[in-house]
Amino acid sequence: MKIAIFTDTFYPDINGVARTLKRFSNYLDAQHISFKIFAPDLESGEYVSSHVHRFKSLSFFLYPECRLAFPNLLNIKAELQKFEPDLIHVATPFNIGLCGVYFAKKLNIPLVGSYHTDFDHYLHYYDLQFLSKILWKYMNWFHRSCEKLFVPSNETLEQLKQHGFTNLEIWPRGVECQVFHPFYDKKAVRKQYAVSKKYLLTYVGRLAPEKDVRTLLAVAKSLPPELNENIHWLVIGGGPLREELEKEAPINMRFTGYLKEDQLAEVYSASDLFVFPSPTETFGNVVLEALASGTPVIGANAGGVKNIIKPGINGYLCKPGHIQEFAEVIVKLLSNDGLRKQMGWEGRNYALTQKWDKIFEKLLWHYAAVIKELELEKYA
Repeated sequence: MKIAIFTDTFYPDINGVARTLKRFSNYLDAQHISFKIFAPDLESGEYVSSHVHRFKSLSFFLYPECRLAFPNLLNIKAELQKFEPDLIHVATPFNIGLCGVYFAKKLNIPLVGSYHTDFDHYLHYYDLQFLSKILWKYMNWFHRSCEKLFVPSNETLEQLKQHGFTNLEIWPRGVECQVFHPFYDKKAVRKQYAVSKKYLLTYVGRLAPEKDVRTLLAVAKSLPPELNENIHWLVIGGGPLREELEKEAPINMRFTGYLKEDQLAEVYSASDLFVFPSPTETFGNVVLEALASGTPVIGANAGGVKNIIKPGINGYLCKPGHIQEFAEVIVKLLSNDGLRKQMGWEGRNYALTQKWDKIFEKLLWHYAAVIKELELEKYA
């Protein structure tokens, strides 16, 4: 099987789509499956691979980490004809994704897609709700020629069904439990980040409106003073709101910027709680990483996060934006060491069942089924 992947974000970009596709490409490499990735170039020029074909690009205003490329159509056509893929997978609905759809039709190559980002929900956080109908029309048009459309969670599948999408399949996310685990040297981690307080609470994610990070700050400020003086917050990630948030943040909150995977895993492991107020996740990779690290998660009762957190077992779900509810759950868990540790182990046990290899094997099975079905139709 030869696979061509068209995406507007790829490693070393730091987001869920790029990280998932990088893990998938690592898996394909290990299985000796031929693949080629068409993606935007990077300002830094880092990470050069013979598997990745890059194009000039500019940052997308709504999501600077995602770049709008200016692909050379003749170049793409020549690459595809040389590579002769059995299937094209479009992972994003921007310029490079459009090229994937176009050449799948033009060269008669089976086409599948994946839906990763809830852009409609994002519109609310940028006062662009008036674009919602146009966005859904475009998304329907873009994906309608896909033989399969892979979505990361049941929540997203139901949302797309309501908007008339068909041929939907669940493609969940896994976690590397050998990397994300509870067994790091917690004292060393606390020393590295100058954590002297009794409790370490962590947030990991983009610092942008759609992640509802303002709720995080409000929750941190609303905790009882006698508890608050024993809490150290680490906010990990970057984004357009970082500078503003740092100015507004309480004195016990430190912003680290982006961390490498091994550093991130260490911080998860040393954390007492992971607090994640984002209501716009189609899955929630960071939630699964925290659980794999033995850290209970307090998340928003919305999006794909609802399919990962089992309330009262490995964490709690709170009404999106409900500051008091988030604060009450934090107080409850920090006041009960036994419950918190039990939830941590339940989270770890759940994460151990979410293996990337099995997830990618199933995806390849779907690929093969699409290819076979279209071949049968040719000879029918």
